[in-house]
Amino acid sequence: MSWPQPLIEGFLRFRGNLFPSDDVEYLRLFAEGQKPKFLIVGCCDSRVDPAIIFNCSPGELFVIRNVANIVPPNEERHGHHGTSAALEYGVCNLGVEHVVVLGHAHCGGIQTLIQTAGVSNPDSFIDDWMRLVESARVSVELDYPDADMEQRQRICEQRAIKVSLENLLTFPWIAKRVAEKTLYIHGWYFDIQQGQLLGYNTNTRQFEPL
Repeated sequence: MSWPQPLIEGFLRFRGNLFPSDDVEYLRLFAEGQKPKFLIVGCCDSRVDPAIIFNCSPGELFVIRNVANIVPPNEERHGHHGTSAALEYGVCNLGVEHVVVLGHAHCGGIQTLIQTAGVSNPDSFIDDWMRLVESARVSVELDYPDADMEQRQRICEQRAIKVSLENLLTFPWIAKRVAEKTLYIHGWYFDIQQGQLLGYNTNTRQFEPL
């Protein structure tokens, strides 16, 4: 069998250099279990790793990653809902205090959504998934008909975050905790090119530098 050697070498460096210096912490995490305060819904994009962006150690973040960092709405029907299941575990079992929807610039999923202009391939898992934020694409087309592709994509990336924030509140166990102020939800946007982090301000309804 041909193993991906760069990954094996990376693990060996981790095992030889990083693990020994943190072995006490790893033993504590093993013995006590995980107790993260922050849940991140991030994108699968290989350039946007939440643990690296926020300079966090093992045990600090509970991370859910999918195409375009989308939170689907609560659905009554049974099925395979990986993101929803992970949200339930993080909120109800781990008791996280903050949920952050972390979007980013130059997102391939949003780019696909805009380029297909609402016309999806019925055999595509990605197209079906991206329809969850179709309302963001439509609103951008209506509000910014003269904007170029790059501008539309950036605005759509940010509006898709807002759709996910709204979808979070469709889960009763999230809405209840938000109302009780034991859980806080946030929409953040990472600009890869500028190295800047923006947060959605619910008062101004704008994404602003954090």
